Amino acid sequence: MTEDLSRESKTAEKQAADSIGPSSVSQNKTGPFTALRIGNFRLLLTVHMLSVAAQWIQQLTINWFVYNLTGSGTVLGLLNLVGTTTSVSMIPLGGLLIDRVSHRKLMLAAAIWMFVISLGLGFILLSGHSHISYLFIYVALSGLMLTVFINLRQVAVFDLVPRAATPGAVPLLLTGGGIMRSFGPALGGFLILWFGSSGNFFLQAGAYVLIGITIMQMRFPQREFTAIRTSPIQNIREGIRYVAKEPVTRSFMLMGFITPIFTVPIITILPPIYVVKIYHGGPEILGLLLAPIGIGGVFGGIFTAFISRFERRGLVQIAALFLLALSLVCFGLSPKYWIALPFLGLAGFFEAIFLTTNQTLLMLSIPSELRGRVISIVNLSGALSFLGGLAAGIASDRLGGPRIITVILAGSAAIIAILVLIFSSSIRNYRLSQGISQNFSKNSSSSGS
Repeated sequence: MTEDLSRESKTAEKQAADSIGPSSVSQNKTGPFTALRIGNFRLLLTVHMLSVAAQWIQQLTINWFVYNLTGSGTVLGLLNLVGTTTSVSMIPLGGLLIDRVSHRKLMLAAAIWMFVISLGLGFILLSGHSHISYLFIYVALSGLMLTVFINLRQVAVFDLVPRAATPGAVPLLLTGGGIMRSFGPALGGFLILWFGSSGNFFLQAGAYVLIGITIMQMRFPQREFTAIRTSPIQNIREGIRYVAKEPVTRSFMLMGFITPIFTVPIITILPPIYVVKIYHGGPEILGLLLAPIGIGGVFGGIFTAFISRFERRGLVQIAALFLLALSLVCFGLSPKYWIALPFLGLAGFFEAIFLTTNQTLLMLSIPSELRGRVISIVNLSGALSFLGGLAAGIASDRLGGPRIITVILAGSAAIIAILVLIFSSSIRNYRLSQGISQNFSKNSSSSGS
């Protein structure tokens, strides 16, 4: 009898560890790997890693294909503009869907959408129809749903993990993404050599099949979708009002705007131009050039997980941004690609620390019932990313190469980090415990009025 009760008790403990609610892990026993005890978080981590791999294979393949076809950095910037425009157009609706619709169903719909268009483009390229217009159409269609998918993965962490464990859970997601960010571009570069561009899109479609299967195994906590009682316009207004009145959320949102404008274009738009004009290589060099960023991201995510209890997160965020910018300046000045690799690794390391810290503090500053709408407003930073991407592409053509614009963009980010350190005491002195212990009862009630 005693043995049966003991066995049942152990079974109950295991089910609790795998449960979907945020109370599944003790609030008093959190560490850098606490979230891995939750079965649904492990599934979310798998979805995230496969998604990042698919996205980087897509990014590398499209950029290489377009630059080889046109030889124009401006066209690369325009392609980025199209994708960003469609992504931004979905941001308000995407946030509304996240707050209204089952997260599991919405995530599955996004995976199916990406599978269909990736498979379709693969067949088009395989048939020999390599007109650039198909790439623009594909980027536009993927941008419609990719924004929702990325936002969902961000919000889902706070559905599945206890609040006190989120400072460790977010770095784990970023670490998993960093691993795939390393292997995705490297694999994509060699796949271009072996199977051509169409083979990469078939691989991407296959990744979304695995993503869909994994999503079907996930169980989210039941939620009351209170947003359904008000109009869509009112829901979006609530998100904007919350950002406008909350200085903490607003400060972290503005910090998040820096990387899409000044550092992301260096990593996403300029590498094919570096490979062709500076390093005189092929797609395999492009894959190797991007891999250190992912490797650095892995170590950056692990480092951030281990400092999950460190209080001075505002200071960490500023320092990481400055060191990210400095690493990219050194990359831009590197005469050989093998000299550039360690600087790109450092850039990935500090980028992971910055993004993880910024996302964690931002999410903790938002009440759960408004999180989908507010994070969509926050992700309007994507509307600004096309400016950096377009400027990077055009400037590379006008200035005879990518180096000068790299130094200008990264140098600007470094200067901004110094200015924030000097003039923004609210960010410089922000403690992690402020976000974990924040009470949303007043905010939540006011947002619904």
